[in-house]
Amino acid sequence: MTQVLTQQEQPKAFKRRDLHQQVTDTIIGQLEAGVVPWKQCWQGNKTRLFDIPANFSTGKKYRGINIVLLWCSMLEKQYPSNEWGSFKQWQSKKEGIRKGEKGSLIVYYDTIDKEVDGEIKKIPFLKSSVVFNRCQLASYVPEEQQPENINQISLVERLDRVEEFVANTKANIEHKDTNPCYIPSQDKILMPFGHSFKDTETATATEGYYSTLMHELTHWTGSKSRMKREGGKKFGDQNYAAEELVAELGAAFLCSEFKINNVEKGDQASYIASWLKVLKDNKNYIVLAASEASKAVDYLQTLQPQ
Repeated sequence: MTQVLTQQEQPKAFKRRDLHQQVTDTIIGQLEAGVVPWKQCWQGNKTRLFDIPANFSTGKKYRGINIVLLWCSMLEKQYPSNEWGSFKQWQSKKEGIRKGEKGSLIVYYDTIDKEVDGEIKKIPFLKSSVVFNRCQLASYVPEEQQPENINQISLVERLDRVEEFVANTKANIEHKDTNPCYIPSQDKILMPFGHSFKDTETATATEGYYSTLMHELTHWTGSKSRMKREGGKKFGDQNYAAEELVAELGAAFLCSEFKINNVEKGDQASYIASWLKVLKDNKNYIVLAASEASKAVDYLQTLQPQ
């Protein structure tokens, strides 16, 4: 008989004082291991993409940094399920967690009343909680052959959905023999022609084109006429680095929704090194950027027909 965790044995919320640092350290740990969690959201031989993690009880998808944190756990432990829940949520469905299993960190903002300049204001602060994947349940039995959900919809059908999604945004997109970029002063996205993209080990040339377009489309949401993000003016600028991280995460979230692989960078080692520097320089980057990325995706969804 499988032993299960008891109420007294369940892990408490993470107690470490600086949660921003703990979250950042989790992502840094993945990067230092050579894994980019917002790029590597597939399993095995890249035939199965990770879905956006969801709470099994509420049916709601996790947002912002919690997507990346739970992707980290799914990558590390190779969970085929994207369903998560707290100890009490699983218990309410008469499900027990296998003894010895460890929960995964998620975070959320709460507020505390504080007097500022003689006025009581609500000050946000980060709190943590612990969730468990369906694969950690005592009742969970791995299937001998997990269905390859990426193949249930043909690539052509998936890309038709992306084309429709992009068209509904009415973004100004121009194709040239150039590097992909968003030009704020012209409110224009420049994209290389499709033949400029090549197949890689993780994505087809076509997926590479669309995942790159998702990156630039996320930048496009930050304009002064839309979400008013401070994008920075040059490479190395802190705002520039933050905006790049927003676009990276926004593209990853969108690619997961559309079930298309996200193109990897040509020089993976340099790419990882650049993000390690950014995250080590500022512990707040990843949490704020992930939040802005989710908001950007939400904005793009509002442009779609109801």
